[in-house]
Amino acid sequence: MVDFSSKFGRSVSRRLKSQKVIWLTTVGPDGTPQPRPVWFYWDGSSVLTYSQPQGRKLDHIRTHPQVAVHLNTDPEGSDVTVVLGKASIAEDAPHADKHAGYLRKYRQAIADLDMTPGSFAEEYSVAVRVMPEKLRGF
Repeated sequence: MVDFSSKFGRSVSRRLKSQKVIWLTTVGPDGTPQPRPVWFYWDGSSVLTYSQPQGRKLDHIRTHPQVAVHLNTDPEGSDVTVVLGKASIAEDAPHADKHAGYLRKYRQAIADLDMTPGSFAEEYSVAVRVMPEKLRGF
């Protein structure tokens, strides 16, 4: 379990609450890292994101559940944060259109895609949860 009560841990938690996009890096079948930007919700102990059912990242996670979550740096390349963890398909997570916190964060962005919360949840119907195991950064 990651200690989010340390000075660095509190900083990471604050950033996870405020940032709109993180980089989720999975591992492809040939061992190549596969980073991609994703929308997400941080509940204080795990990262939840939604994927299209045909998304390659789902195959990667099923085969290699160890992932990295990278937060954006500041413009000078400082404030580096990497969360290492284990990803899984979150069968117990609410659909995106039923997740109040996710909708609060992304309702306007969903509308900007000319989608409704319902159509977004239909297209991005697979929830993925990342359980942090280790923090790195400076």
